Amino acid sequence: MLKLHIPKNRMKELIKQAQLHYDPSILELGWNHFHRGHVKVLTLEKGALEAKVQEQKDYKVHIPLSRLTGSSCICSEEKPCSHMAAVLFSLYSSFGRPELLLQELKQAIQTKRRTQRSQSLKQDRKAERSAKLTSRQTIGEWHKWFETKFHGFAVTHQQSFDTFASQVQETLIPEVEKWEPELQFIYQINVYVFILRKMETFYEETKSTYLSAYHEQNCRTTSADIISKLRKLFKEPKAETWIKKADNKWSETLSILGPFALNEINSPIDWLYVYRLLWWKDTLPERKQREVEQLGERRTSSHSLNPRQEDVLCIALAHFSVIRKEWEKACSILDNLHERRASDFFFYLEEARTHQEWDVLLDWLRWLKPSMTKSSQDDFRLLCQYWMEVAKHTGSDQEWVEVMESLLPRSFYYYTGYLLQTKRYQQWVDLQLSNQESPLNLYTMELKAVEETDPALLLPLYHQSIERAILEKNRSSYKIAVRLLKELQEYYRILGRELQWKQYITFLSDKYARLRAFQEEFKKGKWVL
Repeated sequence: MLKLHIPKNRMKELIKQAQLHYDPSILELGWNHFHRGHVKVLTLEKGALEAKVQEQKDYKVHIPLSRLTGSSCICSEEKPCSHMAAVLFSLYSSFGRPELLLQELKQAIQTKRRTQRSQSLKQDRKAERSAKLTSRQTIGEWHKWFETKFHGFAVTHQQSFDTFASQVQETLIPEVEKWEPELQFIYQINVYVFILRKMETFYEETKSTYLSAYHEQNCRTTSADIISKLRKLFKEPKAETWIKKADNKWSETLSILGPFALNEINSPIDWLYVYRLLWWKDTLPERKQREVEQLGERRTSSHSLNPRQEDVLCIALAHFSVIRKEWEKACSILDNLHERRASDFFFYLEEARTHQEWDVLLDWLRWLKPSMTKSSQDDFRLLCQYWMEVAKHTGSDQEWVEVMESLLPRSFYYYTGYLLQTKRYQQWVDLQLSNQESPLNLYTMELKAVEETDPALLLPLYHQSIERAILEKNRSSYKIAVRLLKELQEYYRILGRELQWKQYITFLSDKYARLRAFQEEFKKGKWVL
């Protein structure tokens, strides 16, 4: 069959229209018809293509060059049909390779469809974002609305967790300024919960990146700040009243929190703290009892929990006994813990301190004492601070002193500071001696405090350090010994113990007479008072 030629610009226009109206699958069928030689007749009459495509029977095809949508075919296929496509490929063969046209058309159509889908999604999201937030919506609907507002946000080096938290608060909290106070209160709680949940998602997404350590620390710090704000929110004088007035929404909030707060997925976010904080403020005993029953069922029915997950459920269950002030029952539940982590119980220490329940705080500290030896340095420091605070308010620090002594040497810096604070200078000196501390390693103000009370207390500390320096047997240590001797000389002068000083100097000179380098350094001093 002779090839039919039409103007090149007209061919381009037909291809452009084909991109708009043809499906890729129809084009594939059309290509097969053309490739198999099914297009038998192709003529141009009165500005239109007239063709015959021979399949099981002959199909007459009519395609106006001016408008592809005006095409017709006598077949029963949905239009535009594969026979029309075959005619287009046949027509294009005089301009280029029809198989390349097939690929070009398919790619162009797929690109257009992706663009259309993307635009459609953007419009849908825009519509969702513009959906109105109302106080009558459920808590679940609030969270969906939150999601639409921050759809597409991703944590990067430029946009970190604290950036996200700030943007959410600045965007969402002002939305409800005209609502009733109790609804604003519940809404703000849910904003904070939403922030923490999204941060959890972002953290999981960034765990495998090279910035994972940076992101984890940023997530930990930011989540602690959000939890602090949540705690501050519950300190509002009318918090309990607002919870009662908006009980339905409060109940929904607790329900939303439950499924994920106790999963324990090794997260930098302290979900156990958040869970206990919200239930601590709940006002309905029946609701608490239902939660206790559900926790009990979860503990007994779940056989695939790891030790940490079991501990989290155990602490959550004991929490309700603590709320009811059933100390012995709470302890009996907590005895089942695989690991007694101090950090899991700072919630109760803080609550007791806030409400000045010093006996309760002391009970917790006694219970946590066995965990202090394995606690992290930060946790150990916090526990020591709580112990000192209890000692200050209960009128007796004997138990705290015994705790510090039992935890030496780890408690050395807390113990030494406490002894100075309480002016127990003899015990302070004894502690430095047992730890073989040199006066050169101690703060001047510490030595000054002891000196002002009784300079004689410092003499053994200097004697020990001088002898230890000499026994190192090198010139540098001898110089240190002489330096200490000069400081010690001043204390003897203040005490008026000239004879004892002469005896001590003579003793040192005789005892270490064989150490030539020491004698050289020793003679540089003027040891007569």
